[in-house]
Amino acid sequence: MRPMNAVITEIIRETPSITTIRTDIELDADPGQFVMVWVRGVDEIPMALSFSNGITVQRVGDATRALSDMCVGDSIGIRGPFGKGFEITGNRIMIIAGGVGGAPLLPLAEKAHDIEVHTLIGAKTSQELLFEGRFSKYGVVSVATDDGSKGYHGFLTGLMSKYDLEDFDQFYVCGPELMMRGVLDILHGLEGRSQFSLHRYFKCGIGVCGACVIDPAGLRVCWDGPVFAGDVLIESELGKYHRDATGRKIKL
Repeated sequence: MRPMNAVITEIIRETPSITTIRTDIELDADPGQFVMVWVRGVDEIPMALSFSNGITVQRVGDATRALSDMCVGDSIGIRGPFGKGFEITGNRIMIIAGGVGGAPLLPLAEKAHDIEVHTLIGAKTSQELLFEGRFSKYGVVSVATDDGSKGYHGFLTGLMSKYDLEDFDQFYVCGPELMMRGVLDILHGLEGRSQFSLHRYFKCGIGVCGACVIDPAGLRVCWDGPVFAGDVLIESELGKYHRDATGRKIKL
C-alpha cells in the first residue's frame, strides 16, 4: 500500500477555484473509483479520478490548496484505485453533477457508449461550471446556476423538475451533500434507479480504520462505496451530518 510517485505533467485551470492535475501514471479504474493522494508534508486525502491519469481539485482545505498551487514537474504520492464505482446500466440515463462533483461523473459519461445521456450540471455562477464542454461531447447538457448567470436560475433540484424522471433508467449523482439529499428526495419512488457518490473523511482508504462509516447501517464509504444505490441511503445520515477527523458529528 505504498504510494506511487506521480510526476505532474499538466495543470489545467478549469475555473477560478477548480484545477485538474494530470500525472505520468495511468490507472485502470472504473468510473467513480478514487485514489488516496499524498501531498508531502501536508496530508493524504481521497480524490476521485476525473481522468485515468488525473484528478480535479477544488480549493477548500490545506491539502487541496497545496495541490492547486503545484506546477508541472512537481510530484505527489498516489495509492489506489480504491472503492466501488458506478455501474453503467440502462439505455437512457441522467447525470447530475454539482460543482466539483462532475469529476467522478465525467469518466462515466465517456464510457456510456450507445446510451442516451442527459447531463445536468450546476454551480454558483457560470464561471464555476465544470466540464460543460466535455460533457456535451457525450450527450445533451443542461445548466443551472445559483445566480442565474447561465441556464436555469436556481438549484439542480429545480432543473430536474423540467424532466419526466420516469423516462430515465438510471440517475448518477455527485455534488455537495445537501444537493444530493435534495436529489434523493425528488427521486422518491425511483431511488432504486439511482447511484450516488459520497464524500466522507478517510484515513486509510481500504476499510480498516472505520473513520468513514455512515449511520445507521455501518457502511464504510471507502470500501462499500463511495458509490451507493439511492435506496440504501434513504434512512442514512446523508444530508444530515458528517464527521470530522475525531469522529465528532457535524450538522450540515
